[in-house]
Amino acid sequence: MQTESKIATRTPSSLAAVALCAALACTALLAAAAPAVAASAAANSAAAPASLPRPSDPLAHTYSIVARDPKTGQLGVAVQSHWFQVGTAVPWAEAGVGAVATQSFVEVSYGPKGLALMRGGWSPQEALDQLTAADEQRAVRQVAMVDAAGRAAAWTGERCIAAAGHQVGDGYSVQANLMDKPSVWPAMAQAYEAALGDPDLDFADALLAALRAAQAEGGDVRGRQSAALLIVRARTTGDPWRDRLVDLRVDDAAEPLAELARLLARHRAYEAMNAGDEAVAEEDFGRALELYSRAAELAPDVVELPFWQAVTLFVEGREEEALPIFARVFAAEPRWRDLVPRLPASGLLPDDAAAIERILAAKQP
Repeated sequence: MQTESKIATRTPSSLAAVALCAALACTALLAAAAPAVAASAAANSAAAPASLPRPSDPLAHTYSIVARDPKTGQLGVAVQSHWFQVGTAVPWAEAGVGAVATQSFVEVSYGPKGLALMRGGWSPQEALDQLTAADEQRAVRQVAMVDAAGRAAAWTGERCIAAAGHQVGDGYSVQANLMDKPSVWPAMAQAYEAALGDPDLDFADALLAALRAAQAEGGDVRGRQSAALLIVRARTTGDPWRDRLVDLRVDDAAEPLAELARLLARHRAYEAMNAGDEAVAEEDFGRALELYSRAAELAPDVVELPFWQAVTLFVEGREEEALPIFARVFAAEPRWRDLVPRLPASGLLPDDAAAIERILAAKQP
């Protein structure tokens, strides 16, 4: 177990660790190789029983970061792995409570149980101590937690596959196992801290910066396959569905980090779009136009976004600006023309037949 500002590290002593990576699903091979891996491990965790992981345990050998944003208080987890659907097991977060990453031979219950303990007033270190003490297979677990106060703690079991370790910093923890080399998690910490200091980057960008740094440092010795990003509010609204600010997963991709970054950009576009819809509902068309325009800039390939921008411009009396946008949308996807006559009944366009005809007749020069 490591405390704040300390680094836990375990590195391979021979090619046996790499050979083991290729045979994770084979319990017999794991039983034979585990003692050699354990013998080369740094003694950074308590001795554990020799029982093997259950075959049903997810094998999320990976790298991740859990963190609290010092600017907003938001809580987040970001993770990448060479394993299918890593986002279904590793990342957990609850607004006003904390965030958890549970990986290596995953015991998924560390996520909800860790959050429950922190919700009950236990610190991340105390929560980890309780959970690992009760886990007969703690030697193969890797878990990190951060709470709403920014306290962080991590555990890297002595039989996690090398290179494995973690680094706990101010308001965050980075952790990795089955890595190409032991410089992966220090590189993650450095990149995350640097990104926090960049005024052009937000919390999500900083979390992704940590993952990119890990990949650039060699990352998972097996390669990459899936990734996830989860961010929740600093304080709960009382509605869990409003508390999740970002919840993105790449389940299976050749370049999961690139795809995760693309999805984050798309997420931001649709968040602007959703906010524009709310402004329309409140009949604040000026604000709606600003938000729709922002959405269209963020995702220029999504035809629906400029369509609603054009609708709002038309309602605002800016027909000359709206019609060319309608024309571009209709040229790209003619089906949007069919939607126009339905909008007056919902109050989204004027109930004026001549106005609707002008929109439908819009054509590109």
